[in-house]
Amino acid sequence: MESESKIQLFFLTLFLFTLPLINAETLRTYIVQLHPHGITGSSFTSKLKWHLSFIQQTLSSDDDPSSRLLYSYRSAMDGFAAQLTESELEYLKNLPDVISIRPDSMLPLQTTYSYKFLGLNPARENGWYQSGFGRGTIIGVLDTGVWPESPSFNDQGMPPVPKKWKGICQAGKAFNSSNCNRKLIGARYFTKGHSSVSPFRIPEYLSPRDSSGHGTHTSSTAGGVPVPLASVFGYASGVARGMAPGAHIAVYKVCWFNGCYNSDIMAAMDVAIRDGVDILSLSLGGFSTPLYDDNIAIGSFRAMEHGISVICAAGNNGPTAMSVANEAPWIATIGASTLDRKFPATVRMGNGQMLYGESMYPLNHPMSNGKELELVYLSEGDTESQFCLRGSLPRDKVKGKMVVCDRGVNGRAEKGQVVKEAGGVAMILANTEINLGEDSVDVHVLPATLIGFDEAVTLKDYINSTRRPLARIEFGGTVIGKSRAPAVARFSARGPSYTNPSILKPDVIAPGVNIIAAWPQNLGPTGLPEDSRRVNFSVMSGTSMACPHVSGIAALIRSAHPSWSPAAIKSAIMTTAEVTDHTGRPILDENQPAGVFDMGAGHVNPQRALNPGLVYDIRPDDYIIHLCSLGYTKSEIFSITHRNVSCNGVLKMNRGFSLNYPSFSVIFKAGERRKMFIRRLTNVGNANSIYSVEVKAPEGVKVIVKPKRLVFKQVNQSLAYRVWFISRKRVKKGDGLVTYAEGNLTWVHSQNGSNRVRSPVAVTWKSK
Repeated sequence: MESESKIQLFFLTLFLFTLPLINAETLRTYIVQLHPHGITGSSFTSKLKWHLSFIQQTLSSDDDPSSRLLYSYRSAMDGFAAQLTESELEYLKNLPDVISIRPDSMLPLQTTYSYKFLGLNPARENGWYQSGFGRGTIIGVLDTGVWPESPSFNDQGMPPVPKKWKGICQAGKAFNSSNCNRKLIGARYFTKGHSSVSPFRIPEYLSPRDSSGHGTHTSSTAGGVPVPLASVFGYASGVARGMAPGAHIAVYKVCWFNGCYNSDIMAAMDVAIRDGVDILSLSLGGFSTPLYDDNIAIGSFRAMEHGISVICAAGNNGPTAMSVANEAPWIATIGASTLDRKFPATVRMGNGQMLYGESMYPLNHPMSNGKELELVYLSEGDTESQFCLRGSLPRDKVKGKMVVCDRGVNGRAEKGQVVKEAGGVAMILANTEINLGEDSVDVHVLPATLIGFDEAVTLKDYINSTRRPLARIEFGGTVIGKSRAPAVARFSARGPSYTNPSILKPDVIAPGVNIIAAWPQNLGPTGLPEDSRRVNFSVMSGTSMACPHVSGIAALIRSAHPSWSPAAIKSAIMTTAEVTDHTGRPILDENQPAGVFDMGAGHVNPQRALNPGLVYDIRPDDYIIHLCSLGYTKSEIFSITHRNVSCNGVLKMNRGFSLNYPSFSVIFKAGERRKMFIRRLTNVGNANSIYSVEVKAPEGVKVIVKPKRLVFKQVNQSLAYRVWFISRKRVKKGDGLVTYAEGNLTWVHSQNGSNRVRSPVAVTWKSK
């Protein structure tokens, strides 16, 4: 399904780039990982020369080795990206110090109000003041670049660039060093992986400048400064602010019109670590991948070791189970939720019946007055017409009419352009059974609205019931606070994790539907080349939008608590998350209460996350023990961590180990009845604090916690507890069943009750 309609080429390429070789001498890009303390490296004066030596030995032609080298990595991992033939690849595999070789692959990319919805406001007692609005923190954004002239990146009132910053403002097409300032302190771009596979045929800025809008949107969501009187053609008017308006932003352009290549992403992470970022925000990702084959997981492990929090989008492949991406336990994996802000655009059919829809078609346009028009839905025999694909609509059938277009295949806003070019004057965008009630809106190029699946069935029944069906669209502006929210976005990727079900993913959800944020001045609000309108802000939906919300919140926590580790910051966000909506009822997923595989620990609450009371901290070495417990081999663990470990020895020294994660994923295999976990909490609140445990046991499970009280006498004191999960269900081997249950475990501050440190519990019974 399409969740971010402005960049159609990104979500039309939701696959790994694995074209077959045309012949043995075809060059392909590979990411080569080397031993960081390799025996062959000591004879070279630099990493670059060492890396070139491998290519030199491998070449089967007279090519200059440097002509094949794309990137030399030394921080996110040790190794390089290079173009090789199949025979050269086979030779390279056998050279000493080569740990692994992975083919380069492509990953897809996955506001004025959301800060208020999340409880942030400029009042002096608010968390923004406690954290200094994120001052001193640097958020690195890996995306499509930035439009530096956007008012969201104005540096008036910003503090000086932090002394630790070592980055640059890289010049390129329509971009130079003067485009950076105290807000946008750095900008780089990475093209070698992309251009080695797909030459730039579409007009594109070969510079950090944003050509598609996605990167400008995400960067301003994370750390944009306040911009008064912001709106999109009158919709959602107000003050636009990022989550951490006082933080600095550094942009790393790794995504281009047809995707984001892993070699470019790794190069950006490699440089960002040395530049001195505090947060890395990646609104991109693909599908579930073993951690030792996942370049983002490998690069982010190194970033985590340097104290950098890595925040990633969970992906837009929901509501399919096990669709969540970016699952490494040292990454914060973010799903998407809705806001209680709506943009009603109701369809009034000729029979008087009303169908609710939503749109951001400009209110001040002369065509937005709700004129009654004849309806047409071209569904007979030609599915291309049904989806309003380019060239599929006969002019004689749609001219002057309101055209119904089913969602899917091409972008939502593009369908409106197709209708307009064919002579249609309005459009109703109809959700299919895949989309149900999902309501991602667009700033359409003609009067249009999006209706849900149930409404679409009613509309089509009406069209088939009369010889001349009629309808009008009545636009209702912006409505806030009248609908239940947050709810899980239908497109948000779901758990459990396919490759690592012992860790509950996603971690949390955050606003990701109809998010309004900064937009480039070279693009219309739809992002379509035909759209000549110009705006400073536009609307997008996706886990790509949810991710920078949490990146900004992590920056606030980092500013308020600069000594906290990435794990402590993530724990604060998870254990304070909300599981009820603004009406006090359970957060919904469609019409059912959301489960832990839909929303993780719940919906982010930045105000509470700044003062969590207790945190579950994790040391880098703990992740290595965790990987051993998963059965990863020595070489696989080395690929991820660059640590040489003997898992037999590690596991003997750490019997009964469980990763100190802020959530529980309990898996009972056939014949298993009991699981024990050890967790350790660190007091980051007040001295002399007492916490008592509250348990909501999953159905079919008995839960025992010892001790039931934790007495912290000092700040930063750590205390451990054990929890036993005892299954009351018997699952027989081979019966083919996988069943789930969920609950939670919460430590409650006995003096004030305001600190509730909540961990979700997922229980899985497997018969195999």
